[in-house]
Amino acid sequence: MGAEIAYSFSDTTAGRVESFAGRALRLRTFDGRAVALELTDTTSAQVVRNLGEPYRDAGGRLAELLRPGRLVFAHGPVYPDPGGLRYQATQLVLVGDEAEDHVFERPGWWVEQLRELARFYRRAQFGAGEVDYADYRTEIRLGGDKNGRHVQETDTISRLVYGMASAYMLTGDEDFLTVADRGSAYLREHMRFVDTDLGVTYWYHGVDVDGGRERKLFTSEFDDDYRAIPAYEQIYALVGLVQNYRVTGDPATKADIDGTVRLFERFFADPARGGYWSHIDPVDLSPHSPALGRNRARKNWNSVGDHAPAYLFNLYLATGDPRHLDALEHTFDMVVAHFPDRGTPFVQERFHGDWTPDREWGWQQDRAVVGHNLKIAWNLTRMNAARAKYDYARVAEQLARSMPDVGRDGQRGGWYDLVQRQPPHDFVWHDRKAWWQQEQAILAYLVLAGHRRSDEFLAHGREAAAFYNAFFLDHDEGGVYFNVLNNGIPYLVGTERLKGSHSMSMYHAAELCYLATVYTGLLVRGEPLDLWFKPRPDADFPDRLLRVAPDLLPAGRVRLDGVLVDGEPYRDFDPEAMAVRLPDSASAVTVQARLVPVEGA
Repeated sequence: MGAEIAYSFSDTTAGRVESFAGRALRLRTFDGRAVALELTDTTSAQVVRNLGEPYRDAGGRLAELLRPGRLVFAHGPVYPDPGGLRYQATQLVLVGDEAEDHVFERPGWWVEQLRELARFYRRAQFGAGEVDYADYRTEIRLGGDKNGRHVQETDTISRLVYGMASAYMLTGDEDFLTVADRGSAYLREHMRFVDTDLGVTYWYHGVDVDGGRERKLFTSEFDDDYRAIPAYEQIYALVGLVQNYRVTGDPATKADIDGTVRLFERFFADPARGGYWSHIDPVDLSPHSPALGRNRARKNWNSVGDHAPAYLFNLYLATGDPRHLDALEHTFDMVVAHFPDRGTPFVQERFHGDWTPDREWGWQQDRAVVGHNLKIAWNLTRMNAARAKYDYARVAEQLARSMPDVGRDGQRGGWYDLVQRQPPHDFVWHDRKAWWQQEQAILAYLVLAGHRRSDEFLAHGREAAAFYNAFFLDHDEGGVYFNVLNNGIPYLVGTERLKGSHSMSMYHAAELCYLATVYTGLLVRGEPLDLWFKPRPDADFPDRLLRVAPDLLPAGRVRLDGVLVDGEPYRDFDPEAMAVRLPDSASAVTVQARLVPVEGA
C-alpha cells in the first residue's frame, strides 16, 4: 500500500514502545502492527496532563520515559518511500511518567478532572457570582462565552445538574451542589407540566426567553423529532434530577421523578410486545398517530435502552425499590432479545412496533453508531451484577470483543462515530471521533475489567482513556472538545466548536469522571473511594436509609468502611448493604462515606 502513495501527509501513530535508541523509536500499534519512527532534532515531547495542570515537558527525559511497554502517541510527517512509508515523529505525547505507566490511573485524576469541568461550566453559565438559571444558555462557545440566542433546553439543564451533583459527590464542594439544587428547582418551576388527572409529569422541550417573557416549547425543536414528544427528551429530563435526588433526597424532586416514570409506563410503554415507543403525538399522546410520520409506531435504542444509564440505575441505587430493578430487567431483556444481529458485529438500533428491524429510517438506514454498541456492553455488565443472566454476560462480551476490529482506530487510537453495518464498514459522514463515544468505550472496557478482572479488557480501557486524555482536554479554554479529527487534532467547525449545545452539556464528561473513578480506583486498583451526600431533614428515602453504593458492583467486592456526619464519626450504617440510617435533624447534614474493596473477594 505504501508504494502506491506518491505524496507526504501528517498522521498520528499510537502504540506501545518496543524499542528506543538514538532517534529510532519502534511502536507496536493497538492492532498489532510494528511501526518504525524517526525522531528529529526538533522533536518535542510532553506527558499527558490533566485539566488545570501545567505543560509537562519530557524532551530531556526520553531515554528514561520511553521504556518498553509504555504507551505513546507520535505525530509527524509520513513520506512515501521505496520500502513502504517513512514515519517522522515531530511531536510525542507520553502516557506514562516516572511514577505511573498510565498517568490517568493516578489517585484523584478523574476527581480533579471533574472538579475542573464543573468550574468551567459554573463560570461559563453563571460567572463567579450568584447562581441564577435565568442566565442559563443551551449554547456555550468554545471559551465559555454565550451567544445571543436565549433558548433553554430542558435536557441540557438536567445534564448540567447531573454533572454538578456528581462533582459534589466526588469532591464535597458545596458550590457545585448549589448549582445542582437550583437547576433542579428551575426545571420544576419553568419546564414541568403536571397532569393531576392522569397523575403524570411531562417536561417541555424548553423555553425561549425574550426579556422577561417565556415561550414554552411544548414539542421537540430538533430535526429528528420535530413537533413530536420523543422518549429520549423525557428520559434525559430525569438524568440530573435523579442524581441530585441521590444526594439530597428532595421530596419534590422525587415526586417529579415518580410522575415521569408513570408517564413512561402509561404512554410510552408497549404492553403487548414490550419496550417503549420512541415518540408520541403531542395532541392525543399516541405512538400510532399518522402525524408522527417516520416516527410512527417505532422503537429505538434511546427509547428502550437509555432509561437505564440515564436514570434507572441511579434511581434504584438511591431507593433500593424492586420495581426499578424490575424495570431494568425488562429493559435489558428487550435488548438481548431484539438488538443483537447474527449477520454483523453490530446491534440493530431501530425497530418497527413488532420488533422487525427498521433499516430505512432517516440518517440511520443500515448504519451503526459505534458508541451505542459500547454503551450496551457497559450497561449489560452493570445489570448482570444485580440480576445475573447468561445472555447479559454473553452479549456484553460479544460486543466488547468484536468492536475493536470494526469501531476502533488501530493506528491512531480512539473510537469512530457512524459506520456502515455491512462489511467493509465504511464511514458514513466522516472519520472524526466524538467525545461521548470515547466515554462509552472507556466505561465499557473498564467495567468489564473491574467486574471480570480481565487484563484484556483493561488494556482496551487504558488505550481508550489514553486517547481521550491526550486529545480531548482543552487546556487553553477549559472543558473538553466535542470532536477531534482521526489524528487527535480538535475539530472546531460549526456546532462541533461549541462547549454547550443540544448534544453537549457536561453530562457525558462528568459521568466518565465519576464512573472511571469507581471502576479504576475501587475495582481495578483496589483504592478507597470517598463520596459526599447532603440529605435534607425531610429526605424522601425509603426507611430513612441513605444508600451510598456508587454503582451496581459485583456482590461482596466492596463494603462501606466508615461514615462521617457533619465531620464527626457515625456508627449507624450497614457495611455490606452500603447504607446509612440517617439521624434525626432539623437541617441538612453532610454525610461522607468511605467505600473500600473487600480483601480477598
